Amino acid sequence: MTVNEIDKRLGAHVAADELLGLAWLVATGDDVITGAIGHLDATRATPMRTDTIFRISSMTKPLTAAAASILIDDGVLDPAEPVDRLLPELAGLRVLAHPTAEVADTVAANRPITVGDLLTFRLGWGMDFADFAPKPFDAAWSALDLGWGPPTPARMLPPDIWLRRLGTLPLQYQPGERWLYHVGASILGFLVARAASKPLSEFLAERVLRPLGMTDTGFSVPPDKLARFGPHYSETDGTRTVFDPVDGQWSTPPAFEGGGDGLVSTLADYYRFARMLRDGGELDGIRVLSERAVAAMTTNHLTAEQLARGGPGPGNSAGWGYGVGVQLRDQLDGPRAGAYGWAGGLGSTWSNDGAVTAILLTNETWSSAGPSPVFATFEQILGETARRRDPL
Repeated sequence: MTVNEIDKRLGAHVAADELLGLAWLVATGDDVITGAIGHLDATRATPMRTDTIFRISSMTKPLTAAAASILIDDGVLDPAEPVDRLLPELAGLRVLAHPTAEVADTVAANRPITVGDLLTFRLGWGMDFADFAPKPFDAAWSALDLGWGPPTPARMLPPDIWLRRLGTLPLQYQPGERWLYHVGASILGFLVARAASKPLSEFLAERVLRPLGMTDTGFSVPPDKLARFGPHYSETDGTRTVFDPVDGQWSTPPAFEGGGDGLVSTLADYYRFARMLRDGGELDGIRVLSERAVAAMTTNHLTAEQLARGGPGPGNSAGWGYGVGVQLRDQLDGPRAGAYGWAGGLGSTWSNDGAVTAILLTNETWSSAGPSPVFATFEQILGETARRRDPL
């Protein structure tokens, strides 16, 4: 598929004003093509570029999982060990008697939360994709100002305070029982920081970002790069408003380095990370992860029962590895079984499907109606490219 063909299909969504602009990358083996369409700002004064820096939101999760996997490779962490050795704030937790119970109605936990529970999002806390009805637990979470919703790094509590407050709440489910979204990645980031005895940003820089040459990825954008970093928009009832300006929450380093949603990055940077995973943990002769660690990250760990109760993909179509969704069966117009990757609610997605890597970055938050139709179009492009490369 050519640059012009992809630009035409994706550009139709920008022309329809579904979103202001986007940048894309499709790599087949070592053959990489990229494009940028539309604009960074609502005044349409600044064209989108392939080196634009984007808020990647939940595409942070795979990088945090990779950081933890490095510590597992180093023998510093073990997936089976309880996290309370390093996170004593989470020792002796209790569990809601049932999901809709008042927070004081609890039972004892069957076992402690483990490192593996954080990596697989089976710790007992998180967003339930199968039931978004409000519950007493949600009100208690909000009352403690723990942050539930789109990423707002500058408004989050410092990590130690956040963890102490979190430890006053019961778990929603027993450890290991359910897959619940997001919270495991936030805690995992703080676990990595304590295990490494340095901030998550420093460990990521030393062991992932610098070795891979990811020079534009981090928890904030330095002043000399703000020209490549536009405002971010959200949409409510058809009205586009600024969610975060250029000099907003990502313009200074945050106290809360969100392992689930805090990073910014570019097409080129994220491709280097994706290619490292695609190549078994090594890039340009530099090994970042063991092959065993990559296999653990990119293999589904959820049971059939857990998937049936609510997993990361519609209709049990996807499982969960370490920080990534794993496709369990072929999609008619999308990735095939075995593909893996993840998306971000601020308007981004990435997948590795065999020898094909596809990345789409935008500057608009998914609306309450869901992601823009451009993401379905991009999944079709990924699927078509992967099948041409490696027909079934």
